[in-house]
Amino acid sequence: MFKWQQALGERADGSRPVQEERRVAATVDRSLVTLRQRYNDAVKALSAEAITLLREWPERLKSITDEVGEYKVRDKVLRVENYRESLSHQKIPKIAAPKYTSWGELLTFLSKENLPGAYPYTGGVYPYRRTGEDPIRMFAGEGTPERTNRRFHYLSVGQPAARLSTAFDSVTLYGEDPAERPDIYGKIGNSGVSIATLDDMKKLYSGFDLCAPSTSVSMTINGPAPMILAMFMNTAIDQQVEKYLREDQKRWDEAHAKIEAFFEGKKRPEYHGELPPTNDGLGLGLLGITGDQLVEPEIYEQIKAKTLSTVRGTVQADILKEDQAQNTCIFSTEFALRMMGDIQQFFVDRKVRNFYSVSISGYHIAEAGANPISQLAFTLSNGFTIVEYYLARGMHIDDFAPNLSFFFSNGMDPEYTVIGRVARRIWARAMRERYGANERSQMLKYHIQTSGRSLHAQEIQFNDIRTTLQALYALFDNCNSLHTNAYDEAITTPTEESVRRAVAIQMIINKELGLNFNENPWQGSFAVDHLTDLVEEAVYKEFEALSERGGVLGAMDTMYQRGKIQEESLYYEHKKHDGSLPLVGVNTFLPKDHAGEVATTIELIRSTEPEKDAQIANVRTFQAARNSLPLLAGGEGGEAARGGGTRSANPLSYLQTTARDRKNIFAALMEAVKTHSLGQISHALYEVGGEYRRNM
Repeated sequence: MFKWQQALGERADGSRPVQEERRVAATVDRSLVTLRQRYNDAVKALSAEAITLLREWPERLKSITDEVGEYKVRDKVLRVENYRESLSHQKIPKIAAPKYTSWGELLTFLSKENLPGAYPYTGGVYPYRRTGEDPIRMFAGEGTPERTNRRFHYLSVGQPAARLSTAFDSVTLYGEDPAERPDIYGKIGNSGVSIATLDDMKKLYSGFDLCAPSTSVSMTINGPAPMILAMFMNTAIDQQVEKYLREDQKRWDEAHAKIEAFFEGKKRPEYHGELPPTNDGLGLGLLGITGDQLVEPEIYEQIKAKTLSTVRGTVQADILKEDQAQNTCIFSTEFALRMMGDIQQFFVDRKVRNFYSVSISGYHIAEAGANPISQLAFTLSNGFTIVEYYLARGMHIDDFAPNLSFFFSNGMDPEYTVIGRVARRIWARAMRERYGANERSQMLKYHIQTSGRSLHAQEIQFNDIRTTLQALYALFDNCNSLHTNAYDEAITTPTEESVRRAVAIQMIINKELGLNFNENPWQGSFAVDHLTDLVEEAVYKEFEALSERGGVLGAMDTMYQRGKIQEESLYYEHKKHDGSLPLVGVNTFLPKDHAGEVATTIELIRSTEPEKDAQIANVRTFQAARNSLPLLAGGEGGEAARGGGTRSANPLSYLQTTARDRKNIFAALMEAVKTHSLGQISHALYEVGGEYRRNM
């Protein structure tokens, strides 16, 4: 008999005595009881959320591995093909599923990562990317509204959606009107479009239905953002009034007669130059006049309400990063924050659901010199400061958090690989755990622009390579929209040729790059997981540094953010110039024949003198025509009915009174922009809210 058989009490033929069988059975039973007890203890140690995640996982796994998956967006069920066939006839999954077998590993994944579209949204805020609309959003703005309108139409040709991103000239950014003043004249229409009146705004977006679900507009403006936003909203409303009037020929004829009578003996504003082929003229029918002068008050209010609840887009309006990095502040910080809050309160009251009232921006912080960790930490902390301010004003978190968006830069540093992942995770956790916000509020949506600071005038043709890699970072990280810089932006506003190449960068990645068929390529990577945890920890440390200085506003008082940005900028420049940070074509791999200098012919894009003069003339014509409208005693700045071209009070006086009485300034601005120019409104508000002065 073998020893091991003897040890088990077995006979030579392999059988066991009955008592031995009973003893073994009893031992097995005790082991099973112990195992069951340990299992029950382990389950009890889990949170209810963890148990739910584990129980729901098989069904969720099935939803991304079946041939077709389903998910809901605003109560609408969408069906998605889960696989795409490659040229080699291989099935590439849209969402690559984790292959964890242990509950511990799976629970760690679900708690820190999860599939795209599920808390904490590390992999993305939506289960699948938007189909039929690429995240392409190209920046444009130069010269007159007509010139920029033609560029917008050029960029939108062949695109299923019009995603218009607007750059304004420095005259507009500082809230002034075009004028002959030497410090203003040379800047009119340079490095951005000149917008001073409601008519300018109507011409800028003419031919685009601003209420169409395929149209989305973003406006990069901060100090005068409330005025520019009021012009935009009125433009959208007047477009819909124009569509309403044109639906019935008799109605339009009557409205046209009113317009003719209004301009009798006066020059009517017009779109200068040829309309682009895709511009059908929508928005130009009411130049020089507003919809409330042409339709009954009840009809106007119905159109206004529907427009405000429909229009899509973003206004930057982030005054905190202006103080910290970019410097286009015009009002005192306190007054600027108050107007931001008034915009959001107006959005809550008017059910403006699809428009972001602020784009909390890290891009300009990065452009000023901050490294990716400082960019992310300062931007998120600015976002939380805005949240706290809005809550202090009495707004509910779920009424305004979905109207907040973010804007980041993507450079070449390794940390940019995970900037979206970290931002989404931190924001979701804070919204849920600290503020008790709902799922929609937990979803951080953000726009990426490739790094302007990484573009170089030397070997300018290499810039497209850098932009391509930065765009790859962004798309693999599931950004919600993306702007790719043109290679010649190191020198000038982009030309049509360079913009076409910049758009092509995104399209080639989206349409041709095989790995981009998959929508969660970063998940499961050891390097990406490590970077995510590393950057998240570094951001929390920066939060502590800000907290020690009295929070964001307290740190701004001592210029902490500005000082840190300048230090990091100096560090970058030092490494660039001593060659320890290699930049191809700039400090390494230089051409032998030109000793680092390459002769490049670049078309410089600038506004012309006739364009400058036209803008000055346009704003004066607007002021003369609109300020002469007859007034009617009583009422509140046009909130009451104003038939037949009459006004209920002087809108500027009413605006100032509204500000002094601490009522909603944005509601008053919605009326003021109908009759007054940007500069007139800015100077009227200076008298109430004060001008910006930097702390020393």
